[in-house]
Amino acid sequence: MNIYKQALDFKTKYPKTIAWRLKAHSKIAQMHINPDEKVKYVFACQKNHHSYEIFRTFIVVITDKRIIVAQKRLIFGYLLISVTSDMYNDLTVMMGILWGKICIDTVKEVIMLSNIQKEALPEIETAISQTMMDIKVECAKRNKSRELKK
Repeated sequence: MNIYKQALDFKTKYPKTIAWRLKAHSKIAQMHINPDEKVKYVFACQKNHHSYEIFRTFIVVITDKRIIVAQKRLIFGYLLISVTSDMYNDLTVMMGILWGKICIDTVKEVIMLSNIQKEALPEIETAISQTMMDIKVECAKRNKSRELKK
């Protein structure tokens, strides 16, 4: 399914989420989806630490293999962050008066995703947590299978 359409569906379902230029950001994410990856969930948000910073929109794509955080820069270039299951530590959900934040803790950095409509937080948390658990279980099965073959 088209990432832009999924991002638009998210924005329609949660209109209080602050997000701009979804089509441009979606193109960057779509460009980096591998042929063997299946997109499970897409949402838009701001990547920053403060609610008043509203000009850093990113598209977050959760696939069956990783989390992709993508932004098309305004003039030229883009920014892409890929979080695989071995780099993922944990997830924190914070809800404020108007918006919520999702904090993805990785081995190298903390990715703060903010200005998300409060009602979307449980859905996003479930999508990320479930996907990361599924990936880790699959990796454990593969490793066990390899050990048995030796």
